[in-house]
Amino acid sequence: MSDPIQPWPLVQQGDDHHPVETLQHLLRERGHTLVVDAIFGPLTNAAVRAFQTSRSLTVDGLVGPITWAALIVVVKRGSTGDAVRGVQVEDQFRNLSDDPSKGLAIDGIFGPKTDAAVRAFQQALTIVVDGIVGPVTWRALVSGMLSG
Repeated sequence: MSDPIQPWPLVQQGDDHHPVETLQHLLRERGHTLVVDAIFGPLTNAAVRAFQTSRSLTVDGLVGPITWAALIVVVKRGSTGDAVRGVQVEDQFRNLSDDPSKGLAIDGIFGPKTDAAVRAFQQALTIVVDGIVGPVTWRALVSGMLSG
């Protein structure tokens, strides 16, 4: 059976589109200080390189499958922090109404609304519906699945 989830995206310096904001939240969750502005500039590049160095990965500033897999943080109901903000940013990215009040608040709290949104996303993709944002759900989110 083939994998129905799209591959991890390649993100690099100069990018200013999805999923740079989520990348920045994940870097912050991993202890890197940077502004979340959805622009992959020199400071984000430096944080990516520092993260790659800390994990003994190839230090090239490119965020591809290996760096994404090392960077993600499994989150679920009760989790808090920047990784949760990344999940919430992904929900807003899929909010086609252009009304931020229709999507999740980006508050870093994985409460009932975030749980429901994650479960609905998982169900729409016909992957395991458990409300846990692990490797498969993260890959589906950052690869842009169901974003229209």
